[in-house]
Amino acid sequence: MTVVHRFVLFVSVLLLAACATPPPEVFSGAQSGPFRLGLDVLAGNSYDLLRGKRIGLITNQTSVTGSGTSTRVAMKRAGVNLVALYAPEHGIDGTLGAGRKFGNQRDSATGLPIYSLYGATRKPTPQMLAGIDMMVFDIQDIGCRSYTYISTMIVSMEACAENGKEFTVLDRPNPLGGLRVEGPPVSPSWKSFVSQVPTPYVHGMTVGELAMMACGEGWVKRPHLHVVKMQGWGRNMVWQDLGLGWRRTSPNIPNAMSPFYYVATGILGGAAGVDVGIGWGEPFGHAGGAGVNPQAMAEACRRMGFPGVGFTPYSRSGFGGVKLSFNPRTSASLTALDVYLLAEINRQTQGAAMARLRGDQLSLFNKVYGSDLLYKDLRRGVPASRIVASWAGFENSFRVRRQRYLLY
Repeated sequence: MTVVHRFVLFVSVLLLAACATPPPEVFSGAQSGPFRLGLDVLAGNSYDLLRGKRIGLITNQTSVTGSGTSTRVAMKRAGVNLVALYAPEHGIDGTLGAGRKFGNQRDSATGLPIYSLYGATRKPTPQMLAGIDMMVFDIQDIGCRSYTYISTMIVSMEACAENGKEFTVLDRPNPLGGLRVEGPPVSPSWKSFVSQVPTPYVHGMTVGELAMMACGEGWVKRPHLHVVKMQGWGRNMVWQDLGLGWRRTSPNIPNAMSPFYYVATGILGGAAGVDVGIGWGEPFGHAGGAGVNPQAMAEACRRMGFPGVGFTPYSRSGFGGVKLSFNPRTSASLTALDVYLLAEINRQTQGAAMARLRGDQLSLFNKVYGSDLLYKDLRRGVPASRIVASWAGFENSFRVRRQRYLLY
């Protein structure tokens, strides 16, 4: 190799090193002691990671310290140079219904601009990012792939990578715990804002872990990523173990059991002529259909063999079905229960729950499931047990793949 060739190779290596995105940085507090949110760990370090930077915050009503102070208010009081806010689906106060778009606003609590990430765009534009150096994500997720807060995080990470902005995740607990891995994969052709990441329907990861996995697996263009860990959280912990009050994450997720209900009937809720309790009872806490016999439905559900799940018959306005109750530490697969419930309602309605799906409703149903396989299988009478069994290989491989990104 000539001297010139050596020089060219040396310069090329330097350029590659200079252009390479640094690996994710994980910031930890002392891991012994009481539970602390990533936000509180950062505050305990005087917000040092944010010092000297112009900060944009993805936030809503769930963004609070352990003592209940709004994240954006706490940051302003601490002297953080917070210059812009960004709101996901349901708005900065979490009061808007599912799928309802909204525009940019101004925050009454801080006077800062609020950029909508569920309006004209779901991905921050270069103009939205122009005035910041770092975007911070501090929102409570519920642990299910189809809930759009993680989709907002992922597309915002990509926007930051494309525009040379740092991205920081203040980690928060998965209310379902960190052990559940349940459900089907996402077919690439069905990727959407309700299936943005190719995880099982229930992934058992925190938002910080998901951000790291998205970078490591190439799901997203990788920004300069920081994750601030929680203190004192373990994978076997559900929300009820934390001693925290629950903030309604959206209108139909009002309490700490709601994430369990959402997983158990969220797919079912997209079928035709079904009732999951939205608008009159416990949202997602019912499983019924037009013309379904409540007693027959309850008896069929009790034979399904889901430990820690209760089924009480109900009827209203021509709908019949069961009201669900859960032990939050049930070992039952909640995603499997979703499919079993849907299959039984489809059977009792002589196939109408599937056959009547059309147009946008069918498209959304398939997007939530991650493919059109469930629709096709139920239409041709495939038993729920076979559908659920078909997930096993993917669930097991995902457990192995996610291992290197787990922080707790």
